[in-house]
Amino acid sequence: MAYKLGLIGYPVKHSLSPWIHQQFLTKAGLAGEYSIEEIAPNDSFKQEVERIKSSQFDGFNVTVPYKKQIIPYLDHLDKQAQAIGAVNTVVRQNKKWIGYNTDGAGYITGLKHYYPSIFANKQCSILLIGAGGAARGIFHSLAAAGFTRIDIANRTRSSAENIAASGGRKTKTSIITLKDAAYHLSYYDLIIQTTNVGMRPNVRDTVISLEHMSKDAIVSDIVYQPIETEFLHQAGKKGASVHYGHTMLLYQAQYAFELWTSKKVPLDDMEQQLQNILEGR
Repeated sequence: MAYKLGLIGYPVKHSLSPWIHQQFLTKAGLAGEYSIEEIAPNDSFKQEVERIKSSQFDGFNVTVPYKKQIIPYLDHLDKQAQAIGAVNTVVRQNKKWIGYNTDGAGYITGLKHYYPSIFANKQCSILLIGAGGAARGIFHSLAAAGFTRIDIANRTRSSAENIAASGGRKTKTSIITLKDAAYHLSYYDLIIQTTNVGMRPNVRDTVISLEHMSKDAIVSDIVYQPIETEFLHQAGKKGASVHYGHTMLLYQAQYAFELWTSKKVPLDDMEQQLQNILEGR
């Protein structure tokens, strides 16, 4: 059997997902291909999704801006994707299309790999910057992991409130402005930047000032192009521990591949290889 997999989103022409999943296929001893299926905003999303679904795909990933838009075109969502309200992985099972979300699990796995000590203190204070599809997955997984204080800073309050509502009774969340987040930054032990601010080509942009950040904080950015964003660069200069976005990319892909093939492949040195590619080495 040769697997037919792919990625939908926009823009995605320079995505590294094909490289990652080809590595997974090789490691698993499976035949297959992983293609880019870019859907531009002026394309008919419905028509393109129906084309993909009728093209013998075994599954596909979904990235911005379609993680919520894909939902009406699926037959079922697993519990986590339903709670999050966003899908990044679609699996064809018995002629049905099932939506999953591996973003949060991928983020948690990468964070735990580098900073396991933070998981011993579930009462630490976490700040989530942004309220998009990735933020939804990360928030849900952090809450499920038992963290009790996760605040959200976002330009649009309603989007953040919608995410906060999925946290459950044990998770306390305040919705704050980006200005307030910057002013009170010293309060937070873990700061997670989930927007696309700082992504190439706008590499000098940062979402908030880190002037008031504690040097003992862990600062994380899910942007991975460039691998060291200006946000992380400034955090490192102030003495904070930094967590790079390419780890989430790799681990969420590992979970997606397992959903498609029932095989969890070892990463071995893929993280270093991916870092080398991102840094142009």
